[in-house]
Amino acid sequence: MRCKKMVDVGRRQFLRGSAMAAAGAAATTVTGTAAQATPANAQVDYPSGKLANLADLVVNEPLDIEYPDADSPGVLIKLGEAVEGGVGPDGDIVAYSVLCPHKGYQMSYNSDDRTMNCPGHFSRFDVEAGGQQVWGHATQNLPQFTLRVAENGDIFAEGASDLIFGRPSNVL
Repeated sequence: MRCKKMVDVGRRQFLRGSAMAAAGAAATTVTGTAAQATPANAQVDYPSGKLANLADLVVNEPLDIEYPDADSPGVLIKLGEAVEGGVGPDGDIVAYSVLCPHKGYQMSYNSDDRTMNCPGHFSRFDVEAGGQQVWGHATQNLPQFTLRVAENGDIFAEGASDLIFGRPSNVL
């Protein structure tokens, strides 16, 4: 009777559960403690860096940036209406990494539907909704940079919502 119930579980579900158990056991063996997941909305604290000035921005035209360093391309966009995570006088300025979190392909901005689009496996991310994935193979949202606008209009990045593709840690 018990064996018959195992058949109902299905091969894929059984293998998936076995793999997760093995990974957990390996992490505990290597580190001596149980592995812990990082929350998806955890802030990655990179150093503050100037990106541009308000005067440099044109509505719905991305401005190429590098943050937190030259090996990390991104875009700064003034959307023309207040959005999630937006800053500035109108709450409409956002910045994102342009490296797809799936495989690191460099993405481009589509001004018609306000998405970042990956040419590799066609993942798409909504820049009006905090970089939320709307289509494709990626398994996490697009890293959004935390921004601050100074009194003189200078725009600074001060962190990222998620780990940028290709970085093994949050440290530069």
